[in-house]
Amino acid sequence: MKEISFKNDVLPLKDKLFRLALRITSNREEAEDIVQDTLIKLWNQRDEWSAIQNMETYAMTICRNLAIDVTEKRERQNISLNEAIHDRPDNSQIQDEKLIRQQQIDKIQAVIQQLPEKQRTIIQLRDIEEKSYQEIADIMGINISDVKVNLFRARQTVKVKINKS
Repeated sequence: MKEISFKNDVLPLKDKLFRLALRITSNREEAEDIVQDTLIKLWNQRDEWSAIQNMETYAMTICRNLAIDVTEKRERQNISLNEAIHDRPDNSQIQDEKLIRQQQIDKIQAVIQQLPEKQRTIIQLRDIEEKSYQEIADIMGINISDVKVNLFRARQTVKVKINKS
């Protein structure tokens, strides 16, 4: 079994972890905190790394669970979810085509954010992170057929809502 290095095997995952956390929480600061918490948790478990078959799947699972916990805690406290998903570029410097493209991306992201958490996460892992169905099933603790069904439903919902607007 390969020796796992924090620097070479864990730290490079931080961007993927951030995107996953951001997709679940819709809050940049919370996502950053979740990534830090995930990395700390992984570091504290370094004595157990030899038992981990796939570090990326393991890290994504921890990140997902932490993000869900944060989101549920926030919802219990009735905090508004109207945070910006990402910083907007200065529109005065954007050409018309880029602006139209960004508006389309924003519209798609808004529709995805309205999906149930499970569907949102599956779309993120499959279409953005390009994970296999098996990896998604492992990360989420569900079977492959549930992954496929939820992905199909999520894509259909996005397609219908985008076509309506």
